Amino acid sequence: MQEFRRMARGSGYKERLLIEKFKREINKGILQRLIESEYQPKRIKEWYERAIRLDRNIRESIREKEEKRRKIEEEEIREEKKNREGIEKSGRNEN
Repeated sequence: MQEFRRMARGSGYKERLLIEKFKREINKGILQRLIESEYQPKRIKEWYERAIRLDRNIRESIREKEEKRRKIEEEEIREEKKNREGIEKSGRNEN
């Protein structure tokens, strides 16, 4: 994104051409969400801002999902360990 913005500043391209070029360069998932949004950005600055915001939201969502998955795995490991200890303990009590 930063590299594109630097290139755009000195390019002399018109707004519409910059937007088209930007759309070809950004992540396709982010582009799809921007295109499907109720209010599509009109100016290049709006495209930058909304793409950055979407990127942050996507990354945060991924982090939250990974954290949730990690917690579930840790809980499953604790439960498995607890069950093994219970089986071992009951086996010793039978002898």
